[in-house]
Amino acid sequence: MRTRRILIANAKGGCGKTTVATNLASYYASTGKVVRLFDYDSQGSSLQWLKQRQPDLMTIEGVDASRRPGNNMTRSWQMRVPPETEIVVIDTPAGIEASELAAMLSEHDFLIIPVLPSPIDIHSTAHFIKDILLIGKARKRQVHVAVVANRVRHNTLMYNQLSRFLFTLKIPFVTSLRDTQFYARAIADGIGVQEIQHAQVRKDRKQWAPLINWLDMPIECQVAEVKPLFHQGQSS
Repeated sequence: MRTRRILIANAKGGCGKTTVATNLASYYASTGKVVRLFDYDSQGSSLQWLKQRQPDLMTIEGVDASRRPGNNMTRSWQMRVPPETEIVVIDTPAGIEASELAAMLSEHDFLIIPVLPSPIDIHSTAHFIKDILLIGKARKRQVHVAVVANRVRHNTLMYNQLSRFLFTLKIPFVTSLRDTQFYARAIADGIGVQEIQHAQVRKDRKQWAPLINWLDMPIECQVAEVKPLFHQGQSS
């Protein structure tokens, strides 16, 4: 079985890359998958999340990809992916450039770009996505690209503008995640929202379902619908 590599990236900081990375890692671990989480950010937010994870939860192997290997370790050994690994989740650093990201991409990887519904974030993400597509390596290597809207409040002007922007780029807008304190709790406790036992978390599980379904499609069927997620008759 081919290892699935999922990269979470955006040049704009504070868009929720670690939230997406840790929640995907915890979800796949909870289903019994062998998961390896690479943290390329020097802040080490994903690794800090792993340290909070209780031993009774399913294991996730963490890799400090921002750290230089020690004298007794080569970089290739540090970055190795054991053959039994089924899911690799890569939390990229803030400020990453499209050229750097392109160098990290392998054939049939999944690239998830979180974005906040704000003018600054939309503008920054627009340039980031266009740079990735202009470089061409993502399409040449058949990388599957999709966008996730983070900390969303629906039926707002900015949410509609974000939807329209993604539709013009013909990038799949897979799902949107609501603005809730459950994510802060999950980061603090080393868990994912899927592992929180609370009735209201069912809303969040439903929001993650389209993204997980997209990731779990067979490679040859890996096509997400490109459509604007706004009411056609709504004014902007």
